[in-house]
Amino acid sequence: MNLKHAIATYRGHTVPHFRIIERRRLWFALSGVVIVLSLLGIFVRHFNLSIDFKGGQEITYTFVTPVTADDVLSTLRADGVNDAEVQLVNGTSISIRGQSLTANTTEADTLLDDLATQAGIDRTDISSTDVGPTWGKEISRKALIGLVVVLAGITLYITFRFEWKMAIGAMVALGHDILITAGVYALTGREVTPETVIAILTILGFSLYDTVVIYDKIQENTESTALVSRHGYAGVVNMSMNQVFMRSVNTSLVVLMPILSLLLIGGSTLKDFAFAMFIGVLTGTYSSIFVAAPVLAVLKEREPRYRQLQERTAARDAIKARRAETASAATPATGAAAATVGTAAATRTTARTGTSQRPRPKSKRKPPAKRKRR
Repeated sequence: MNLKHAIATYRGHTVPHFRIIERRRLWFALSGVVIVLSLLGIFVRHFNLSIDFKGGQEITYTFVTPVTADDVLSTLRADGVNDAEVQLVNGTSISIRGQSLTANTTEADTLLDDLATQAGIDRTDISSTDVGPTWGKEISRKALIGLVVVLAGITLYITFRFEWKMAIGAMVALGHDILITAGVYALTGREVTPETVIAILTILGFSLYDTVVIYDKIQENTESTALVSRHGYAGVVNMSMNQVFMRSVNTSLVVLMPILSLLLIGGSTLKDFAFAMFIGVLTGTYSSIFVAAPVLAVLKEREPRYRQLQERTAARDAIKARRAETASAATPATGAAAATVGTAAATRTTARTGTSQRPRPKSKRKPPAKRKRR
């Protein structure tokens, strides 16, 4: 593929011919490996939960002397606090979150005095709040209930709009996206916050949007009996995937651009949300193309009518291949036989006339002159 053809394909002027469905075993194997790694991360390394889920303390204050998050971290480490999270809020306040920041009274007094001195404020201006794990657990419980209700509703919608086998493919793709996103968090050790839960729920909507667009194109093409008879169900699915491939890719790129900007220059809260969204959009785009559609093709090819059609198509292709082989094998023999017949005919002519046939000379007779009209 040259550069001109690649640009035309990217802009949608040319339909690519990727063999997506034919290589479905490769995509399933790749997804299986990533899912196994994700499960190992979830059950072996576990999640790095924030204090919203585990409980802890939060210290907030407004500084007079300008300080940075690194300066506050250095003070905390000097007082023996190494697992705290420091965030600069609105450029004028500091938020410190961690487990048991002021559990020991003596150490707490020293820590608060050092922070007050660093910020140029009185110790009484520092606010300390205990954060219990109830809020995080409540968010997780409601998110789980919402997830179950949403998945049930989506399954019913896709079944009513398309068919139940398409609903199965969409649910498999959603499970794929959730497992991989959660596994990436576990493997990287990134902190899981309530924003992460919100981002994962947002991912489901994008992944389903892309899958429904692909399924709509597949249903449109499979309604043509001629196309299905010529290419089979899997062939029509592959053709449909190529027709919407660049649309899915371009949609994902448009979504990823603002997410990437938030991930690079956003605050800590926005970065937590953007990181989950970034991983989810990537996996959602992949699963819509390489998981949902191949799963549908596998389920539909097991139906008796498509199985018989596939057998007839395979038999027809085998007959065409045999005819092509027979024709290619007979072509040299036919040419040799024609040459032999021609040589024998020339020999008989020479023997009968005694001379070989020569081309007759052209006549030198001039054409009659045209008469002039009077």
